[in-house]
Amino acid sequence: MNDVPDLGPMPQRVTVSAEQAGRLVAEQFPQWASLPVTAVESGGWDNRTFRLGDTMVLRLPSAQEYALAVEKEHRWLPELARALPLPIPVPLAMGRPGAAYPFAWSVYGWIDGTPATFESVVDPIRFAEGLADFVAALRSIDASQGPQPGKHNWFRGATLRTYEVQALGALDELRGHIDVAPAYEVWTQALEAQWDGTDVWFHGDLAKGNLLLEDGQLVAVIDFGTCGVGDPACDLAIAWTLLSADGRDVFRKRLGVDDATWARGRGWALWKTLVSYANSLSEDGADARDTRRVLSAILTDRG
Repeated sequence: MNDVPDLGPMPQRVTVSAEQAGRLVAEQFPQWASLPVTAVESGGWDNRTFRLGDTMVLRLPSAQEYALAVEKEHRWLPELARALPLPIPVPLAMGRPGAAYPFAWSVYGWIDGTPATFESVVDPIRFAEGLADFVAALRSIDASQGPQPGKHNWFRGATLRTYEVQALGALDELRGHIDVAPAYEVWTQALEAQWDGTDVWFHGDLAKGNLLLEDGQLVAVIDFGTCGVGDPACDLAIAWTLLSADGRDVFRKRLGVDDATWARGRGWALWKTLVSYANSLSEDGADARDTRRVLSAILTDRG
């Protein structure tokens, strides 16, 4: 993909209450109308998430752009699930607009687990191996009919230049707070690293909140809203954002990642981290400290 996609304006998000979500269920799926609807803690940014009883979950897109992924998920997730070594969300039903909510939405089965953190991974090597095996299995699925990069997944799988304005803008904001020279070098290397054009499946947002643990071990991968086929380098950002240095080495070797793809993956990690860092300059909480840890890993580990 040679042209740089246009991200367009920021999404106009809508709010959704548990009461409103309950009305949607009662109107469209009366068989579940008696089940309680409760908001999920840290229920998401792209989607508003609610528990439906004990065994199901509602995902309601927070903006029109995120709603573009609903039909894609219903089309592809059942097929992907059959080929993957860990559980992923499988849709049970698709809802339509109603109850003053304007978008299509989904009912999924609930998957138990706790979102991963750097500290909660008890065995970094085993975790890296399991994650690499999951990514390898995803990449092995036939990509010939899969969804190409687009607004439905914010152009994951397309050129990293899509996010160049954001990355360079964040670097300008960070002058005086970090040494920007090595960051520019990593970014430039990422842009110069060529993709061979072979489409493969990717998740698109392998982030700590989408990797579920039990007893410190990886047990499920969730939130496939940004999935698609194209350049898989975006899925490598997790190597710096969550894995330890030793885990990162194992992850790369187990996947057999070449230098160019690794450089592009480091660029995806750098973009995400620079934007997070710039947005948290006045903060000193756990998330801000974790962002600083990640940036250090990206800039000191050149592969």
